[in-house]
Amino acid sequence: MNNMFKNAFFILLIICCLISGHEVSAQNRTEREWISIENPKLIKLPMGFGVNRIENTPVMYQGRPLLIENSRLIGEINKNHAVDMYVVDMTTGKVISRFGENFAFNSAFVEGNTLNVFGTENSEPNGSWTGSIYRFWSPDLKTWHKERVVDRPSDRHFFNTSVCKSPGGYLMAYESNKPVAWSFSFASSEDLLKWNSIEGVSMADVGEGGCLANPTIRYIEPFYYAIIGVHRHKDKAVEAYHFHRPDAPYLTVLMRSKDLKMWTLSPTRYPLLEPEIEDGINATDADIFEFMGNTYIFYGAGWQDSRGTIRVKMYAGPMKEFFETHFSDQIPTIRFDATKGHYIYPD
Repeated sequence: MNNMFKNAFFILLIICCLISGHEVSAQNRTEREWISIENPKLIKLPMGFGVNRIENTPVMYQGRPLLIENSRLIGEINKNHAVDMYVVDMTTGKVISRFGENFAFNSAFVEGNTLNVFGTENSEPNGSWTGSIYRFWSPDLKTWHKERVVDRPSDRHFFNTSVCKSPGGYLMAYESNKPVAWSFSFASSEDLLKWNSIEGVSMADVGEGGCLANPTIRYIEPFYYAIIGVHRHKDKAVEAYHFHRPDAPYLTVLMRSKDLKMWTLSPTRYPLLEPEIEDGINATDADIFEFMGNTYIFYGAGWQDSRGTIRVKMYAGPMKEFFETHFSDQIPTIRFDATKGHYIYPD
C-alpha cells in the first residue's frame, strides 16, 4: 500500500513538474519571441546633409541620385528662413532646382522621366498652420507644374506624405493631427492626377493614443511596408523593444501589411532607428532608396522643435532583402488593426 502511494505520489509530482515547466517555458517564449529577431546590420555613414533640415526623399532620377529637401520654419532660430522645396544633386551637393514657395513636408516619386514632388501648404507666418497637399511635377527639373491633390478638411491639418507604386496604380500615405496626433491615412490614384481617400482604414492609434507619424510607404509584393515615426513614451507597443537610449523619445519602427487593414510590427530586438548620442533625441522622418545594390535610410536627427540635420545609414543589400530581414512568420508578433485603430498583442 505504501509503495502504491509512493508511486502515485511520484507520478503526480512528475506531471506537476511537466505542467509547471510547460507554463514557464510558454511564458518565457512569449515574452522573448516578441523581440527575438536580431536587427539587420546598418552602417552609419560619417556625414550629414545641411543644418536645420528634417523632411527629405532620396530618389534615382535619370541615373543619378537626388535628394529632395525642404526648408521649414522650426522654432525661433528659423523665423527669417524661407519655406520652399528644392532638389540637390547628391554627387555634387549642388542645388539644381528650387520651387514650391510656402510648401514643406515634401516627398518624391519618380515615374519615367518625370519627378513628382508632393508638398503640404505651410503657412506658419500668418498663423494658419498647414493646409492641403499638392503635387509638383517636372520633366526636366526646370519647369514645374502644380495641382492640389488632397483637400484639407476644416477640422484638421496635413503634414508628411509618401507615395509609391502599388497594385492598380499608386498609393499615398499622408499624415494628420486627427483623430490622433499623430496619425496617417491613405489615398489611391490610377494616374497620379486624381486621388481618392481610402475609407475604412487609418493608422490612428485611438485605442492607446500613441503616435504613428511621418510615414514612408513602399510596396514590394506581396507586402506594403510602412516606416513610421513614434514617440517612445506615448506608444505602449514600442515598449516591446529594447533601447540603447531610454532618454531619447523619437524613434522609427517598421510595419508591414498585405491589405492595409492588418499590420504587423517588426519583432526585432531594437527599433528600426534609435537616436545615437550625436543624433540628439530624434531619429525619425526617415525615407529610403536603393543605390548600386545597397539600401540607404535617410533620417532627421536633432531636437524636433529647433535644430537638426539629415543623416544616413546603409544596409549592404537590396531593399527587398532589407525589409524581409525584419520579419518572421514563425513567432508571435504585435499587430495593428487599421480598421479599428488599436494594437493586438500576443496572448
